[in-house]
Amino acid sequence: MTDPSSQPFHLPRFYMPYRARLNPHLDEARAHSTAWAREMGMLEGSGVWEQSDLDAHDYGLLCAHTHPDCDGPALSLITDWYVWVFFFDDHFLDMYKRTNDREAGKHHLERLPLFMPMDLATAVPEPENPVEAGLIDLWRRTVPAMSLDWRRRFAESTEHLLNESMWELSNINEGRIANPVEYIEMRRKVGGAPWSAGLVEYATAEVPAAVARSRPLRVLMETFSDAVHLRNDLFSYEREVRDEGELSNGVLVLETFFGCTTQEAAEAVNDVLTSRLHQFEHTALTEVPGLAAEHGLTPDEVAAVAAYTQGLTDWQSGGHAWHMKSSRYMNKEAPPATAPLFGPAGPGSGTTDVVGLLKDLGAQRLRAYTHVPYQKVGPSRIPDIYMPFALRLNPELDGARARLVPWAHRTGILSEGVWDEDKLASCDLALCAAGIAPDSDAEALDLNAQWLAWGTYGDDYYPLVFGHRRDLAAAKACTARLSACMPVESHEPPVVPVNAVERGLIDLWRRTTAVMTPDQKRTVKASVDVMTESWVWELANQIQNRVPDPVDYLEMRRATFGSDLTMNLCRMGHGPAVPPQVYRSGPVRALENAAVDYACLLNDVFSYQKEIEYEGEIHNAILVVQNFFGIDYPRALAIVNDLMTQRMRQFEHIAAHEFPVLYDDFRLSREARAVMEGYVQDLRNWTSGILNWHAEVDRYRAGYLAGRAHGFVPDRTPAPPPGGFRNFASGMGGSGNFAGTRVV
Repeated sequence: MTDPSSQPFHLPRFYMPYRARLNPHLDEARAHSTAWAREMGMLEGSGVWEQSDLDAHDYGLLCAHTHPDCDGPALSLITDWYVWVFFFDDHFLDMYKRTNDREAGKHHLERLPLFMPMDLATAVPEPENPVEAGLIDLWRRTVPAMSLDWRRRFAESTEHLLNESMWELSNINEGRIANPVEYIEMRRKVGGAPWSAGLVEYATAEVPAAVARSRPLRVLMETFSDAVHLRNDLFSYEREVRDEGELSNGVLVLETFFGCTTQEAAEAVNDVLTSRLHQFEHTALTEVPGLAAEHGLTPDEVAAVAAYTQGLTDWQSGGHAWHMKSSRYMNKEAPPATAPLFGPAGPGSGTTDVVGLLKDLGAQRLRAYTHVPYQKVGPSRIPDIYMPFALRLNPELDGARARLVPWAHRTGILSEGVWDEDKLASCDLALCAAGIAPDSDAEALDLNAQWLAWGTYGDDYYPLVFGHRRDLAAAKACTARLSACMPVESHEPPVVPVNAVERGLIDLWRRTTAVMTPDQKRTVKASVDVMTESWVWELANQIQNRVPDPVDYLEMRRATFGSDLTMNLCRMGHGPAVPPQVYRSGPVRALENAAVDYACLLNDVFSYQKEIEYEGEIHNAILVVQNFFGIDYPRALAIVNDLMTQRMRQFEHIAAHEFPVLYDDFRLSREARAVMEGYVQDLRNWTSGILNWHAEVDRYRAGYLAGRAHGFVPDRTPAPPPGGFRNFASGMGGSGNFAGTRVV
């Protein structure tokens, strides 16, 4: 326990609406985990723990709180897993972080996946240390009860947990503190809460494979993860930052980003934690129930999803109760968490604080629903935007401009009342294509500009056609038809298009995928599906008048922006020189996300007046920041611009410092390294081209907006197909050089 007078800050009051309960098999789990840790070599002689360390940390209490309903053997097994993961963390700290020994740490991590074979009959190496010995023992005891799908998902989250420790080690070596977005993403992997969610399935019920990777369950897992990690950051700040020299702590990240006091940063972290819990509850109540109907789940499968969701809430309350008691953390004089209105009901539930509960349930949560649309905000204020890359324009620009108009007429994009030629000209999407693909030939540039036009039109089409009708079902039916417009196999029945969005997509799909393999087509189709489904997510928020949670907004904004489609189409021309696992690696995904976030935030800066004043939009980062912090436009703009700058500086850092290490780690050939350097240059062109486009087009200018003030609600909206969207969608059977789609 820590002397509160020496603490770096006072712990804030936590929002925790769930009761903490205690598994009756606690003593059994404690005894078993102690014997198991000694058998694996984790205690005396390990150089990491003694018996006193294990007793003080009390992982049995953690697991008894976080898994209150499982039987004794299951609780003992889960407790062993937590003993293992905390031992791994402390072992990695002592052996590799404190010594800054990156090479040895990398070798250690590369061996561990070998001890998680999908088939238990597969031979594994002889364990060389307690971490390896513990992992293979746990794996053999756990996976016989679980499906192959669960094994793959749990092995993936375990590998993320292990491998991203290298990211923490690299940041310590460089003395570098992550920006907030980077930190949230990496903390999920390093912190292990997705891994914990897998053990919740073991303790409660395995979720059906058909929905395991759906947005609702992904958001449940991510919000659970973020809340677990941010709570841990608050309790562990003193130990990690002051004692261990750790730089991966949310309080330190916000303290650095905002340039504020430690206490102010701690309060901000707690606000984000509360918001993530609100998002968890919102998703559980409004999105998860729809999975049963959409995927045809059986009653047993519905019950499994419900049990898993309850298990995640039990983990939240139990984890908080453990943090309040464990000697591992700073917890003296911590204020009690907000308790449920029905009062205390077990260890760790604290005392009932009705006033505090109403405050926590009300202020932040209700503010998300109280935005008044169509407020006059004046011309968008454009700050000094950081852009380190030079702009180049494709010499075929004028020709692409001329050819885009007849393509838009042929597809009907200019005939449905959403766009006309003046609206198309105000977007000048050929200019955007010319900046992001400066070296493309005329044919590729045309295809690029047309994808941009289709994506931008589609993003305008959904809120006008379905938003005004508040018809979410019709939007989902339309989205299912768009997916069917992208056949992968030759035997799939063709879709007869009934509107411009379908005609445009069918044309682009045919030309873009003409020489692709079925697997490549599936990859591109999935990325288009992600984008169109994200438009439905925007509609759902619009119908509820709900300003999104900041983390959920930024992550979904990548989807509405079409970033997956962007990256996948760009990679298709790279050939086999670059192994697929390179593109899945942490540095490459981080580079791509940094570039996409920069472009998304850039768009929100320029489109603020258009979206807030003229369209009644709520999906804008500046508005999200205003709502979350309760601040005005100028201050929110400054925060967004700072974040945009940090994302670009992260892009530069990854390209300059992490990619060379990545090349060595994967032993890439000279050809593969050249391909990756070309990919980095493509993304540089992409960001500089998008900035130039925003600055030059009429689409966001106050004068143009005033002149088209009534054009945002068209004289007519496209009528549903005969019989309505629902009937038309029935029987559908289921649900280059491209550089971006949602640049609205």
